[in-house]
Amino acid sequence: MSASENRKSKTENPAPPRHVAIIMDGNGRWAQQRGLPRLAGHEQGSKSIRACVEAAMESGVKFLTLYAFSSENWKRPAPEVAGLMLLLERFLDEKVKEMIKEGVRLQAIGRVGELPPICQRKLAEAIAATAANTRLTVILALSYSGRIEIVDAIKGIVREAREGKLAEEDISPEFFSGRLYTRDVPDPDLLIRTSGEMRVSNFLLWQLSYTEIHVAAKLWPDFGKADFLLALKDYAGRTRRFGGV
Repeated sequence: MSASENRKSKTENPAPPRHVAIIMDGNGRWAQQRGLPRLAGHEQGSKSIRACVEAAMESGVKFLTLYAFSSENWKRPAPEVAGLMLLLERFLDEKVKEMIKEGVRLQAIGRVGELPPICQRKLAEAIAATAANTRLTVILALSYSGRIEIVDAIKGIVREAREGKLAEEDISPEFFSGRLYTRDVPDPDLLIRTSGEMRVSNFLLWQLSYTEIHVAAKLWPDFGKADFLLALKDYAGRTRRFGGV
C-alpha cells in the first residue's frame, strides 16, 4: 500500500473517540422561541440524550459525559430547578432497565450529595444496577463545577499531606488527575457544545487540556444522531499532536 493509500485508509476508517463529553446547551432558548415554558425545552432535550447515547453505542464510543446540571444552575428559579430534579427522577425510573438491556453503565460526577435525597437514592440504585455493564459508560455531571472539582482535589491532597501520607515530590499531573471526580475515566477526546456558544462553562477544566472541540449551532433539543455522527466525522479529520509536531 502506498503512503497516499495508507492515509486514505486511515481517513476512511478512523478510530472513534474513546470519550466524548457534551455541554447540552440551549434548552431554555428552544422553549422560548416556541412560546413554551423553559421546562418544555429540558423535556425535549431528554430525547437528544437518547439519540446521542444510541449513536455513541453504534460508533464504538466507550465513555459519554453529559453536563446535566451545574453548580451554578442552583441559582435558577426554584420551579425550574424542581422540574429538573423531577426530570432526573423520571430518567432514572424509566431508563435503568433499558440501560441494563443495552449494556450501558451509569455513573455520576459532581457534588451529588447536594441533590434532593430521593434523587440521590435513585441515582445510587441506578449506578449499582448497571455497574457490571461494559458497552458504554454514561456519566452524568450533576451539581458539577470544574473549579469546585479542582478545589475538592486540593483539599483531599492537603488532608493526605497533613496525615503524612504523601510528600511534595509525590505530586505530579498524573497524581492530581487521580484525585479528581473522573479518576477512573480517561480524559475526553472530543467535547461537543451545542447552541453555538464558544466557551467551556466551567466544565472538566483540568480534563479538557488536549480535547478536540466541536461547536454545533443547533440548540440541544434539535441535536440528534446525525449531528453527533457529524461531530465524530469532524473529530476524525483532526490531527492530535498533544503539543508535539
